[in-house]
Amino acid sequence: MCGRYASSRKPEDLLEEFEIVESRVGAPLEPDYNVAPTKEVYAVLERGARPPAEGDDSPEPPERQLRVLTWGLVPSWAKDPGIGSRMINARMETVAEKPAYKRAFAVRRCLLPADGYFEWYPTSQLTGAGKPRKQPFFIRPRDGGVLAMAGLYEIWRDPSKADDADDRFRWTCTVLTTEAEDSLGHIHDRMPLMVERDRWSDWLDPRVAGRLDLLVPAAPGGLEAFPVSTAVGNVKNNGPELVEPLPLEEVVE
Repeated sequence: MCGRYASSRKPEDLLEEFEIVESRVGAPLEPDYNVAPTKEVYAVLERGARPPAEGDDSPEPPERQLRVLTWGLVPSWAKDPGIGSRMINARMETVAEKPAYKRAFAVRRCLLPADGYFEWYPTSQLTGAGKPRKQPFFIRPRDGGVLAMAGLYEIWRDPSKADDADDRFRWTCTVLTTEAEDSLGHIHDRMPLMVERDRWSDWLDPRVAGRLDLLVPAAPGGLEAFPVSTAVGNVKNNGPELVEPLPLEEVVE
């Protein structure tokens, strides 16, 4: 799974990196080195520039936007938005069939930019409760580039809000996952799906039906993993020190 990640890039950097036409970001998000479920995150997606006029045979193509979404997908039919906290990941193997995801997979796909993500590896040491202590690892592109994680988004209408309320719609997202590639599988058996740059347009275009062939695990050797401080386990902790490699003498084995 993917339950924590880091996202420190500025909106202006993302606009250039992803060739975004329009920013729908109000106040920029602070760099976040401990992104957790239910937090606000940046998402790249494509929406229609305007509704086609009656009789218009050549509607404008969708435009690429940068938006702020809440991590934890709330399906449009959900009665309780709290369901989002349990829907932070969608498995690639079932995303096209599961009721919670299949409509979004068809037309509401996005990219979630990240510096990298965290996974926890169970060690031989035990906690006071007799459970294995877990060592966090940070996994990032070896070349220092941005990680374009495959995501889905939904728009949930809050029935308690007035029709003219600015916050009547809640925009939420989820990260797609797959089996981890061999060099990372010993840490965790799942990992986020990546979308390669040359497939971004097809993945984002709502006019293109959802296609699993656009999703690929990271190329073997393209990612690096290293142990980091256990402080990342507390969502209250934040800062670039959380993604710094841990000295070997401090690693929990």
